[in-house]
Formats: sequence, C-alpha cells, structure tokens
Amino acid sequence: MVCLGNICRSPLAEGILKTKAQHLDVIVDSAGTAGYHVGNPPDPRSIEIAKRYGIDISKQRARQFNRLDFKEFDIIYAMDKNNYAHLISLAETAIEREKIQLILNEKHPSSFNSVPDPYYGGENGFQIVYDMLNQACEEIISKIE
Repeated sequence: MVCLGNICRSPLAEGILKTKAQHLDVIVDSAGTAGYHVGNPPDPRSIEIAKRYGIDISKQRARQFNRLDFKEFDIIYAMDKNNYAHLISLAETAIEREKIQLILNEKHPSSFNSVPDPYYGGENGFQIVYDMLNQACEEIISKIE
C-alpha cells in the first residue's frame, strides 16, 4: 500500500487489509513515495477512524518505498495517480511495472480513480477514505480467496 507520506491513506489500507486477511498467508505493508514522515506514526485521524472499526494502526511507523519492495511484494497498490506514476518511474523492468496497481481499480476495474488525500479534508475526509479502502480491500480478499 503506497501513498505520498505513509501517514494517512496507506497505513489505513494496510490496517484494513491485514485485518481482513488474518486467516490468509499474506504479508501486508505500507510505504510512502516521499520520506517526509519516516519513523512517524500514522496521522491521529487515520488512527481514530481505524479504531472506530476495531483496527489498531497506532504501532505502524512511516517508511519510504524502496527498490527492495519490488522483490518483496507481488502487488504494489498505489493510492492515487501521482504515486502510481512515481512508482512506475522507479520500476526497472516490465515485471516490476506489472506489480503496480491503483487500489480503486480493484473495486472499479479500469476506472483509474484516486483515493483522495484526506490530510486537509477534515474529519469526514477520513471516513470517505476509509469507506473507499474498505471496499477495495474486500475485493482484494475475495480475489485472494
């Protein structure tokens, strides 16, 4: 799960998918394309919205996406088109590029919609993002199963 700073959308997506995948043998992680918040916990509003749904993301710490992630993960979900483009620019092979997907395409294939950054969107923005990510993660789980 990859967004810009790894404090709002991607930690929330990580927490949602980890919770839904507890019965499966999968590894879920998150990162940011930028290093602004490396080592910091998720935004308190992301922590709060996750907690509202019984998900604890408070122990996560932001990290920056790195080239090893292409080897470690089968699928790399970008939260938006800008981060998708950034990840594509980092990919060195067709196999690496094929791993990169926009997460909302899971729910609405070929829609190429972005999860909005809720950082400046107020409290309701985090609820909207949670709902979008929850639906996308439901699709991911159903495909894995």
